[in-house]
Order: sequence, then C-alpha cells, then structure tokens
Amino acid sequence: MRRKDREMTKEFALQVVDKCEWATLAMVTSENTPYCIPISIARIGDFIYFHCAKDGSKIDCMNYCDDVCLSCVGDTQRLDDEFSTKYESAVIFGKAIQVTDDDEKIIALRALCERHTPLNMQNFDEAIKKSLWRTDIWKVSINNVTGKSKR
Repeated sequence: MRRKDREMTKEFALQVVDKCEWATLAMVTSENTPYCIPISIARIGDFIYFHCAKDGSKIDCMNYCDDVCLSCVGDTQRLDDEFSTKYESAVIFGKAIQVTDDDEKIIALRALCERHTPLNMQNFDEAIKKSLWRTDIWKVSINNVTGKSKR
C-alpha cells in the first residue's frame, strides 16, 4: 500500500466488508482481459459468499482463473470546502470456489438474505424450495485483506 498513513487494521477492513452495500468482483477473462462486476456479498468467517446464475461471463472467468479480487467501499463523505473525499475501503485477494453442497448453499443464501433483505425473511424457506436448484453460489477465500481510510 502506497499510503501507509491511511492503512487500517485487518479488523477494520473486515468491518468495511461487512457493512458495504455491494462489492466489485475483479477477474480475468480467457482472453486475459480484465472483467469486473458489482455483487451483493455476505461474509461468513474467512469466506465472502455471493449468488449468481449458473452461466455467464462471471462463471466463465472464475472457471478460467480462480484468482480474484474484491473491492469494498464503506462510508464516504464528499468535502464541500476542499477537493477531497473522506472514505473507507477494503480490498480482498482470494480464490473463487464454487459451492456445490446444498446445506452450505442454504447457509450462504440465508446470510445474504439476512444482510440484504432482512424484512423479507418470512419468505426465505419458500424461495429456497423454488429456486435453490437454479441458483449458483460461490465463495471467495480471504487470502489477504487490506483496509484503508481517509478521515
């Protein structure tokens, strides 16, 4: 990290991961070009989970190269009286792993739904019955995480 004065602890970085509204998943295509996409995430221990369709560019990239990077942005504040922004962010490097066990998929989906749609949890079990078979779940191992903040 170039700006060591803004480097934060691992615990701080994980707090940013846990509260960010969405994250950007960066990957590489089979043509060795960059590809990134915003995703909804939930962290369970040392893994970041997300859901997706069973095919598409994201799946193609992760099957080609499982090395990925996640970028998360927490609280931000644009400053009116200077050309700057207060911010907090976290960057994760890890491996993308497809989740194939139905029990783990349900645990991940529950975590995602509790985080992003907590007021609709009464419909969770019915949604799982209808859609689990067509929903792909992936997790990213947290091999390295860094946090940064300008306050």
